[in-house]
Amino acid sequence: MKVVVQRVKQASVSIDGETTGRIGQGLVVLVGFTSTDTLETIEQLAKKIVQLRIFDDANGVMNVSLLDGGHAILSISQFTLYADTKKGNRPSYGLAAPSDQAIHLYQRFNQALSQYCTVETGRFGADMQVSLINDGPVTIQLELD
Repeated sequence: MKVVVQRVKQASVSIDGETTGRIGQGLVVLVGFTSTDTLETIEQLAKKIVQLRIFDDANGVMNVSLLDGGHAILSISQFTLYADTKKGNRPSYGLAAPSDQAIHLYQRFNQALSQYCTVETGRFGADMQVSLINDGPVTIQLELD
């Protein structure tokens, strides 16, 4: 499971011109799954994300978590996080979980996150347009094996 977390002032996702998810200050979470991911992995990473102390406190120090600040998450499935570019110029996605497995993992991931905060999403497998205003920018990669 690979995740890219971006701290944002605001973000939204649209599909065919229709906005399907929108947040104010919070995190955009791009998430990709592999076939060896488990429900335990999902729970661990969800908890890690919401506890990351990457929001500024009153002194301008990154010392506040998403939970402490009452922020939301925009969760976007992104199998391309598992792109393998070692051979040639066309990425291979063989390490990404098959679609039927990944959609189940993505739904469970969003359920795990929603135990802690408001979660908005795109649509699994859709051609999505994600708009965001990075805050900082603060971008963090997380991966659990």
